[in-house]
Amino acid sequence: MKRECRSRTSTALTYVSALLLLVVTQAACSRATGDSTVETEAGPVRVRVMASGLEHPWGMAFLPDGRILVTERPGRLRIVSDGEVLPEPVAGLPEIAAHGQGGLLDVALHPDFAGNGLVYLSYAAQDVEGYGTNVVRGRLEGNVLRDTEVIFRAEPKSGGGRHFGSRLVFDGDGRLFITLGDRGERNRAQDIGDHAGSVVRLADDGSVPADNPFAGRAGARGEIFSLGNRNVQGAALHPETGELWAHEHGPQGGDELNVIRSGINYGWPVITYGVEYGIGIAIGEGTSKQGMAQPLHYWVPSIAPSGMAFYTADRFPAWRGNLFVGSLKFRQLVRLVLEGEQVVHEERMLDDVLGRIRDVRQGPDGLLYLLTDAPDGVLARVEPALP
Repeated sequence: MKRECRSRTSTALTYVSALLLLVVTQAACSRATGDSTVETEAGPVRVRVMASGLEHPWGMAFLPDGRILVTERPGRLRIVSDGEVLPEPVAGLPEIAAHGQGGLLDVALHPDFAGNGLVYLSYAAQDVEGYGTNVVRGRLEGNVLRDTEVIFRAEPKSGGGRHFGSRLVFDGDGRLFITLGDRGERNRAQDIGDHAGSVVRLADDGSVPADNPFAGRAGARGEIFSLGNRNVQGAALHPETGELWAHEHGPQGGDELNVIRSGINYGWPVITYGVEYGIGIAIGEGTSKQGMAQPLHYWVPSIAPSGMAFYTADRFPAWRGNLFVGSLKFRQLVRLVLEGEQVVHEERMLDDVLGRIRDVRQGPDGLLYLLTDAPDGVLARVEPALP
């Protein structure tokens, strides 16, 4: 009898455990696929999942007809139309090395996309020397990228699967910024003969602008615009000054927000507010050094920032002029209030509502769009809550 009671109790507990698991799983799924109302300092907002089933989405770009291009890190460029991910990815992409943190990364449209149809993609590529970040451009026709050409190759290539960057941003003069990482080999970020750990600036065809700070200098890579950058995964143009703002991953702490200016050395790995992983000892020479720029803002502990957008629209009047940053580590959206080049307030919102936020963009409709880094990632939109 006792044995039977234990058996029945065990069966009942198994059933209850399974039921609880089902409830938790359903709750998690509903959080990932449905709408959520979230309180913020400016009042409630609604977070709406627009599309799901994206495999580690990384970057997005808004087409003039309302469709959205979304990159998937394993190597696919998808089109989202009316909330649906079209079943066939865009054809015509180059060979992409889905290696470590690398794969298909960012996407940007040429400033005259309406006239020339040009799409730019950053991705991890492999050659006999190893891996590195390349940029390709091609003309989008329907669901095919045609006439593709590689306009930039980060050199030298190397082994390892870390720190590829890489955001793509066109400035007001049609120059293309490409943000890179140090490839996990930190000292490369101080070498102007090495693309790693820099922000690159090119003409739209990949040629080097004559006013780049190291153009024509012997032993230098003329594409380099700034150096001493660890791993830049968020970049956006300031809506008033037109300058490039970018954030980069620190090590254990020391994520930075910077204004990227010509020829400036941002210090990595000589100076940093981060420390060595696991052991907590200082890196380099401290947190400051003459000739190396201080960040506008830094995070300790690290938030693992990715994606960035200035908010300039009217749908959220209280947020106008604010800077939004995704947090991978804390699964949040971070709002920074600015006075000039000073961060005067920080709000963290959407705590674990969506997951690891990989990209942040302001859409043509004045709403904020987010991508989540997950095997079943989503495209979500932040909207004013209904009254």
